[in-house]
Amino acid sequence: MKQLFYVICLVLLPSLTYAQRINLSDDSPLRKLHIAEMAINNLYVDSVDEQKLVEDGIRGMLEKLDPHSSYTTAKQTKEMTESLQGSFEGIGVQFNMVEDTLLVIQPVTNGPSEKVGIVAGDRIVTVNDTAIAGVKMSKEEIMRRLRGKKGTKVNLGIIRRGIADKLKFVVTRDKIPVKTIDAIYMIRPTVGYIRIGSFGATTYNEFMTGVDSLKKAGMKDLILDLQENGGGYMQAAVMIANEFLQRNDLIVYTEGRSAPRQEFRAQGNGRLLDGKIYALVNEYSASASEIVTGALQDQDRGIIVGRRTFGKGLVQRPIDFPDGSMIRLTIAHYYTPSGRCIQKPYVKGESKEYAEDIEKRFKHGELYSADSIHFVDSLKCYTLRKHRTVYGGGGIMPDYFVPLDTTQYTKFHRQLAAKSIIINANLRYVDNHRKQLRKQYPTFELFKSQFEVPQKMIDDLLAEAEKEKVKPKDDEELQMTIPRLKLQLKALVARDLWDMSEYFAVMNDGSDVVKKALELVEKE
Repeated sequence: MKQLFYVICLVLLPSLTYAQRINLSDDSPLRKLHIAEMAINNLYVDSVDEQKLVEDGIRGMLEKLDPHSSYTTAKQTKEMTESLQGSFEGIGVQFNMVEDTLLVIQPVTNGPSEKVGIVAGDRIVTVNDTAIAGVKMSKEEIMRRLRGKKGTKVNLGIIRRGIADKLKFVVTRDKIPVKTIDAIYMIRPTVGYIRIGSFGATTYNEFMTGVDSLKKAGMKDLILDLQENGGGYMQAAVMIANEFLQRNDLIVYTEGRSAPRQEFRAQGNGRLLDGKIYALVNEYSASASEIVTGALQDQDRGIIVGRRTFGKGLVQRPIDFPDGSMIRLTIAHYYTPSGRCIQKPYVKGESKEYAEDIEKRFKHGELYSADSIHFVDSLKCYTLRKHRTVYGGGGIMPDYFVPLDTTQYTKFHRQLAAKSIIINANLRYVDNHRKQLRKQYPTFELFKSQFEVPQKMIDDLLAEAEKEKVKPKDDEELQMTIPRLKLQLKALVARDLWDMSEYFAVMNDGSDVVKKALELVEKE
């Protein structure tokens, strides 16, 4: 019994020392947390990773809050901020993997790779004398080897079609711009089209450059495509909304428990104060894209077309840690000019149910019929000029609803995409016919009007699909798949020969949401 008492003392005494060290008499929750971490790290039966222990603790706290408060490691934070801040450091190529080999789709214009002579169609097979082709190296590992600090050099071994020997290039890494705007082009003689993929640090400048080019081409009205735009920097959204609105028009305001009300108003110096605006949205349009949409709708400045938006009305503040990791903590709600909070309902700590909301919309039929959407009268608001009825409490309902067409993408089509069969068929085709295509179609306009996907490309794709055991249910499903498949393949060829604007110029011909916007333009 005496020996047992000594053993108990040996186990408990260290914990008393830790408690005394941080003043146990202070019973604040923070000190309780500190004691728990120190005890687990020093006394637990097995060794623990203290860094992971603390990170798991932070995640545990955040998981009990709203669905958008989050923690990211230093690596995750760097990857996230690169896309929003508008650049990363590397060699400057768009690439894809074809049969374990890196195929250059396009070098970045005026980027480090283009400057030394690397061209579309080149295959990078070695990086600093280490083979990256045919060795089943992950895409992430290849990217890690290609990226590096600005000014550092990397030796690349390249195989080029028509040249027997391996070519060697020394590329000096540099800042590579990351575009947040996917497409800018004239969709009709007086109608411009801009698709914003996300809202980052460079979005406003990209947008204004696009506006200037479209105005020079004769733009009077604008289709602003925010479909699949998951958000980003709130300030970028405010700056773009400012371009459409009159002086002192409210764009958005934020308010939280510890964050007093802050209003963002238009300065009246916008370049798009005249002309009609048609904003396109769907169930994946969220956050910053909803700020722009809400401002246009509530101020009766634009016509909203598509399906109900995601419904994210929470504002996050980044809190940086010394090691580069970060917490993004929700500090406020944002409200549209009419006073709507469009954050969809959630239960704290129930992130799974929140994440399944879009799936529920599918099941309830909301994406196919506006009649399936029901709003609560207590959340009714009115637009500020025409006093039209709008609702808060879960996304922004468009002025013109466009149902999701499930026949556009069959199950067979989705399986082909998931197995990368479509993208691989496109890459092989462009790789084999690049020079011929460039010669035959010197301009995109000629390509768009005359190019047709050859039957052999479809036959090769279907043969590859059969090898992968991907088959249509029956001939009817196959025939339903072919038209959309051909449109997608044509768009991918256009992307590889030109850029993303040309890709969307082809794909939009098959978009019901874009077609509805164009129909409204013509009616006006």
